[in-house]
Amino acid sequence: MGNEILGDDAVGFHAARRLRSEFGPEVEVVESGESGLALLDHLEGCERAVILDAVATGKCPAGTILSWDREDFRRCVAPNQHAAGLPHILELAEQLGMGFPRQLRVVAMEVQDPTIFRESLTPEAQKALPDLVAEARRILAAWGHSPCTN
Repeated sequence: MGNEILGDDAVGFHAARRLRSEFGPEVEVVESGESGLALLDHLEGCERAVILDAVATGKCPAGTILSWDREDFRRCVAPNQHAAGLPHILELAEQLGMGFPRQLRVVAMEVQDPTIFRESLTPEAQKALPDLVAEARRILAAWGHSPCTN
């Protein structure tokens, strides 16, 4: 998730592209700038999902990798504009009996300011990007996925 023209807010896209090249068609990778109810369309019918995003909590140094699971979002106090809708759509999906991921992980990188117009990552985000990818890779491996070998 993110926004391509807001610098570090695009860190999830950068990580997703690396994972797409590593895992190929074994893992469906979707890039989206949408949030809230629009996420239902992307997540409905998925058994598992990893959401990659940027957060600006102000509680951690830029580049810190944070991770939450589905249960954490039942107690969530909106760490970013995308996650603000996650507790609500989880509840809505359950109430409507929708097929929503039973295993859901959000992996995010703490960034300084995800609202600055720029088309590149800051040096801090660029340096921490491999750690974001590694955490997502670890989750995918735990779910039985492995990178393609060519």
